[in-house]
Amino acid sequence: MNRTASTLIAFSDSSRSDLADENFKSEGEPPHFSFEDEYPDGGLRAWLVVLGVTCGVCATFGFINAWGVFQAYYTEFYLRGTDPSTIAWIGSVQYALVFMPGLAFGRLFDMGHLRVPVLMASVVLVVSTILTGQCTKFWHLLLCQGFAVGLSSGTIFTAAFGTVPHWFKKRLGIAFAFMAIGSSIGGTVFPIILKNLIAHQRSLLYFQWTMRFTALILLGFLIVCNLTIARRLPPRPTSGPFIDLREFKSPAFSLYTLSAFTAFLGLYTCLTYIDISAVLAGIDPDFAFYLLSIANASSVIGRLGSGIIADRKGPLNAMIPGTLIAGVMTYIWPFVTSKGAFVAVAVIYGISSGIFISLMGQPIVRMGDGNIKDIGMRCGMASTVLSFGALAGPPISGAIQNATGDFKGVGIYAGTCIMMSVLLLVITRQIMLRKVVGNA
Repeated sequence: MNRTASTLIAFSDSSRSDLADENFKSEGEPPHFSFEDEYPDGGLRAWLVVLGVTCGVCATFGFINAWGVFQAYYTEFYLRGTDPSTIAWIGSVQYALVFMPGLAFGRLFDMGHLRVPVLMASVVLVVSTILTGQCTKFWHLLLCQGFAVGLSSGTIFTAAFGTVPHWFKKRLGIAFAFMAIGSSIGGTVFPIILKNLIAHQRSLLYFQWTMRFTALILLGFLIVCNLTIARRLPPRPTSGPFIDLREFKSPAFSLYTLSAFTAFLGLYTCLTYIDISAVLAGIDPDFAFYLLSIANASSVIGRLGSGIIADRKGPLNAMIPGTLIAGVMTYIWPFVTSKGAFVAVAVIYGISSGIFISLMGQPIVRMGDGNIKDIGMRCGMASTVLSFGALAGPPISGAIQNATGDFKGVGIYAGTCIMMSVLLLVITRQIMLRKVVGNA
């Protein structure tokens, strides 16, 4: 079988991959040949997959990044009288469940299951978004917006993370960066839409129609995702366990997973509370609201730039300085008082924090010694661990704010968590490279 035929097979969809594998054996190909030998690293089909996962991330992580609008709306009107740190649990559950399903779905992905779980999760996400508008109590919102939206988003997000490495190798960083832009788009657009639809309409009816309109937008993105997302490599020949704790015997994998957990204890604190802290500092509430969108829009720069750097110098070499800057800005954020200073913090924090989010899956791919067929399980285990950081981070920050009355203690707590993550990233890089200079 010549090289052209091999390339054509590499572009075939997952439903034909097992048959193609059998054809290789029957025609006497050398036993060392595998689908991993040929990565498209571009082309119409590969970039259509990136388009699909970008739309999926926009409808999931991007939508969840708009939580700050809901936090303010629920605190001021919908759940007035409820402690803000209690309301924050809805957003924390969402953030955590974006990553937590990775433990189960990551393994299912390795076994070849993709389209059916993504389709089912898409239906649940749209329906639960509509039902959020019908909720009248905290526990209603926790179930619909926290658990249902979070779990369905997590299934789609895990699928997106596992699919991209099937199509890209040398250009994996830029592919991940484009995928992560979906989060920036959603985190920019959804807050503006939600703010303009519900901010001045203190009526349950308007909130219901706002959520229905939001569900319609999500449906459009999810249709594109379901039509274009696809595996390229054949599934594992054996099912295997959902968890392989032997992976944690690798010091690099264990430290990197711990680093991600520590980062998420503080990484979303600034995004969650920057608009509220601006109002407390005397900034016009109508202007303060846009700080979240400014931060999310700025993250596009960090995501694209870090993707280019990661392909040339390695993902950790991009993540370490970017995360360091995010930590410094988290320390500075509670002490700014002017409109210009808040905008500067939002822009710089958005750029730097976007680097970590867009590249966090790429080091895990590199730690697998080229074994892409287990990428779902490895990413799933790491995602499940870091999800507990995402779950605990914002409520801890909210509790600190309630106890101190301002955000200075919150900034110190969150910034220190991010700095600890940077230290663990540096140690991980040193373990992988065993030298000071090199691509990692």
